[in-house]
Amino acid sequence: QVQLVESGGGLVQAGGSLTLSCAASGRTLSNYAMGWFRQAPGKEREFVAVVSRMGSRSNYADSVKGRFTISRDNAKNTVYLRMDSLKPEDTADYYCAASRYYPPGHVSNYDVWGQGTQVTVSS
Repeated sequence: QVQLVESGGGLVQAGGSLTLSCAASGRTLSNYAMGWFRQAPGKEREFVAVVSRMGSRSNYADSVKGRFTISRDNAKNTVYLRMDSLKPEDTADYYCAASRYYPPGHVSNYDVWGQGTQVTVSS
């Protein structure tokens, strides 16, 4: 089984940028498609982005398309989420998750989740 740990969250002003990292241990990251999700207080967890096992394919939620970029470096067992032009609406806890399938589709097809990292965007 793979274990996931997110990092890189913090406080940033609207219009700024952050890059989140998700480091994997236990098994090689290349066995999994990797997704990013986020959850704001009082709201449901929502899909943000996903990247295929070798990084050749990706997909994004409409709300972040053109602003966020997902990437992976399997040699480093790490997946990234670069977030540009951040908005207050992006404030949430961000989670990475692993799936054996691409596209994973439903959230239930993600097998392993990290603990999350908090992103706060001030206006």
